[in-house]
Amino acid sequence: MLQRSARRRPTIRKAARIGLSHAKVRRSRVKDPLLAIIVGAGNRGHGVYGRWALDHPDDIGIVAVADPDPDRRARLARAHGIPETARFPDTATLVAAGVDAQAAIVASPDRHHASDAIDLVQAGLDVLLEKPVAVGPDELAQLVRSTRTARGRLSVAHVLRYTAFFGLVHEIVTSGRLGDVVSVVHRETIAWWHMAHSFVRGNWAIAATSSPAILAKCCHDLDILTWNSASPVSRVASFGSLKHFRPERTPLGALARCTDGCPVDCPFDARRIYLNPDAEPWLVEAVADDPTPGSIEAALERGPYGRCVYGAGSDVVDHQVVVMERADGATLTLHFDGHGEVGARTMRYDGTRATLRGIFGERPALRIDDNAGGSEVIEPEPRGVHGGGDDAIMRAFVDHAAAGQALPTDIDDAIESHLLAFAAEESRIEGRIVDMVEVRARLGLDSPAVRAQAPAPRGTSPSNSQASPTSTSSSPAWTRQPHDIIPP
Repeated sequence: MLQRSARRRPTIRKAARIGLSHAKVRRSRVKDPLLAIIVGAGNRGHGVYGRWALDHPDDIGIVAVADPDPDRRARLARAHGIPETARFPDTATLVAAGVDAQAAIVASPDRHHASDAIDLVQAGLDVLLEKPVAVGPDELAQLVRSTRTARGRLSVAHVLRYTAFFGLVHEIVTSGRLGDVVSVVHRETIAWWHMAHSFVRGNWAIAATSSPAILAKCCHDLDILTWNSASPVSRVASFGSLKHFRPERTPLGALARCTDGCPVDCPFDARRIYLNPDAEPWLVEAVADDPTPGSIEAALERGPYGRCVYGAGSDVVDHQVVVMERADGATLTLHFDGHGEVGARTMRYDGTRATLRGIFGERPALRIDDNAGGSEVIEPEPRGVHGGGDDAIMRAFVDHAAAGQALPTDIDDAIESHLLAFAAEESRIEGRIVDMVEVRARLGLDSPAVRAQAPAPRGTSPSNSQASPTSTSSSPAWTRQPHDIIPP
């Protein structure tokens, strides 16, 4: 929680207008909308990107869909008026058909992201790719090589970079306001019901068929940590396990399915979660494509979301900590936890001049406490799903693709966060510290940000080439602009 300073009442300012300026591209109004394909017609493809297209018909039109599920494929096609001839079971079939389009949005399951993206960029399309971009280091290396030589271009959906909140965190940290950053603690807390839905009963419950939880859920967070870092990570150690959702934790008398008349009063009772009239729309839409009380109950009786959480067979962690040492001696710690009362991200950056604390949830807020005295609280305006990041990234992608400009958050921006996730999982499983210099060398991978960060000798202060508030970030889509919320 953000605490008030005992020294003096902090200055509190609203920051409703602060955010990334990705959409401010140099473009003339295009006559026709961008023609795009959606690969993956599930929650993200249909419910987020597809819905955005419907709300912005002058900017983008969805002309084809690829998804192996005929019902979901048909649902998205009906919403966008896509004819039968432009509906495909997979990306390879779609590419072979030669659909007339300029762009594609890949929101397929994790293990299809890289192959789908490679097929599409090699076909010459501009691609917005959901994270994680790859589920293993070799696959990441293949994606990077393929993208760098392809006719099309790739943008990665690291939506947190596009939020007003994390844009402001980036401004503060890289402006030099905190001095040299010495330690960072970043926490990603998932609400207990969200953990049960996605990582116990749902699509990310089995690492071998999806991806490790630290990659699937926290590559966002690792991306923010690397985006804000003045020096690359040199060593990684990680610990964690599946502690709670195990067969031996099954309550006495519990049945295999909640819908079998299970007598146990359990917070994870699927009927209590999914038949709740206040349940999040995305939650029930994952259970039944056309959610009604009847269709939801029927889906719970026969589908994965009605299973007892203790016998569902999940093998991904429900808590994990990643400890990272940067080349300049600073330390970063990422906590992942799936047992929170509510879901939120919290963070603390301790620098030699000031401390920044923040919470990114229903009521986002940031607080700066200067070592010399004085405090300031900033309250960015909440802006919908992912803090407004979903809307902002679509606006950025569509505008840049339509204008023929370099796409925001390209594959180079995603390399380091994914390498750190792979290293964390390697450390957790093998019980050893992982050397990131060796990892990058073994795969032949590093990002422009890492190459630009000349490591300072341990025990010395970094030069912090990002300190100027007028410099540009490593992301080509980020335009640094002065504002009056954070003083120089």
